[in-house]
Amino acid sequence: MLNKLKDILGIEGVKISLELNDESAITPGIIKGKLVFTSQSTRHINKIEVKLIEKYKRGRKEAKLINNYLLGSLELEVDFKIDKGESKSIAFKLPYNLMKSEMDVMEDESFLTKPFYLLAKKLKNVSSDYRLEATAIITGTKFHPITEEMIEL
Repeated sequence: MLNKLKDILGIEGVKISLELNDESAITPGIIKGKLVFTSQSTRHINKIEVKLIEKYKRGRKEAKLINNYLLGSLELEVDFKIDKGESKSIAFKLPYNLMKSEMDVMEDESFLTKPFYLLAKKLKNVSSDYRLEATAIITGTKFHPITEEMIEL
């Protein structure tokens, strides 16, 4: 009974981790990496989802606004079994498109006005954080393993 509950909740199941080995893993428009799976019990993996999400923040205190934008996503239809104590890895290439605000577009138009736009961004407290998120869809579990890693673009 306890083992069945653990299986449904994904306890002692598959663990997933992201590996971005070098600086060449993140290039304009594409992220190359590897997903490493380990398991404490035999499991069957059906699908892997990889997403790049931008957390865009602006404003201060009560006027602070935060939005999340999906910059790229990838679904890998896989069909493999991972045994207890085994480790498997899968390479991926995630294409993405950076979103630019009106201020970013105007900043890129002229090198003469660039310092003024940078100052305006600083005054409005504008910043972006990027995270790479991977989820493995596993047969027989309700809660699927997820891993996240903050990256610099």
